[in-house]
Amino acid sequence: MEQSVFGRMANGQTVHAFKLANTSGLQTQILDYGAIVASLRVPDREGRLADVVLGFDRLEPYIASSPYFGAVVGRYANRIAGGRFVLDDTEYRLAANNGPNHLHGGVLGFDKVRWQSEAFVTDVSEGVVLRHVSPDGDEGYPGNVSAKVVYTLTSDGELAVEFKATTDKATPINLSQHSYFNLAGNGDIGGHLLTLGASRYTPVDANLIPTGEVVSVAGTPFDFREATPIGRHIDADDEQIRRGGGYDHNFVLDRDTAGLSRAARVVEPQSGRVLEVYTTEPGLQFYSGNALDGAAIGRAGEPYARRSGFCLETQHFPDSPNQAHFPSTILRPGQVYRSRTVFRFALA
Repeated sequence: MEQSVFGRMANGQTVHAFKLANTSGLQTQILDYGAIVASLRVPDREGRLADVVLGFDRLEPYIASSPYFGAVVGRYANRIAGGRFVLDDTEYRLAANNGPNHLHGGVLGFDKVRWQSEAFVTDVSEGVVLRHVSPDGDEGYPGNVSAKVVYTLTSDGELAVEFKATTDKATPINLSQHSYFNLAGNGDIGGHLLTLGASRYTPVDANLIPTGEVVSVAGTPFDFREATPIGRHIDADDEQIRRGGGYDHNFVLDRDTAGLSRAARVVEPQSGRVLEVYTTEPGLQFYSGNALDGAAIGRAGEPYARRSGFCLETQHFPDSPNQAHFPSTILRPGQVYRSRTVFRFALA
């Protein structure tokens, strides 16, 4: 465990970096700004380390221009249509930061604040506990929300992420970890083999808001029930693919347990690196990095080009506060929001 100063915010707050390592060769760096996974170094089948998440080696680009690289997003991950919802007969207006929609908590979401941090070490793991209090009215949301994120790097090759939140007034809560992965370390992600534990997905309208339908992936470019290269159908002549500019859709997970269930498996054939994602959440947003355009310059000085990273955002469904038939995201006083996701690394 190593702790260092990563930078300072404009208001003078110091941002710390926590470097964690385990006996299986994994190394990660966690920031208390945005609860960001800034680095995640994983060995290939020859034992060579590469950083498998997109990120920066300085604080300034995270503040100025990051597309949520590695961050915890909230209060509400993903989109809420029109930046509004009605709860208990009261309409709430949220910050519109994605065209007409509210995205990932708004202009100053959980990804853009400094969290209170505390490191820990056990016999089998190292980790960081991060806490943040979001005040009543924050970005338009009701209630004072106390949120906690715990990152744990285990000796079994896992990076576990646990969320917990409470509120003093009913409010939507939907937290997610927003790392962009590239198991090769760089280049186009089209050759990665992706398997999703999802036989259905939620189609979107022209503003990338779910239409309310839940449809089968069978016979569509969204069928990843068997290992399929990400790039195979990424530019298919399909209305949903055109709307997302590739993949930017919520998949409805085929859950077989009330606890952790495997949501995704990704294999990068050249390096042999394998990522498995387990979660307690009902959905997963698969995003293929379509909006990356080279403007973000990575650690090695190379621009992050289009589709040089993919996201597997475990979550409740987008726009759930406006779609009553989706699983509820409303947290009420006296309740505790809990969510757990595990990123497990191995070799093929």
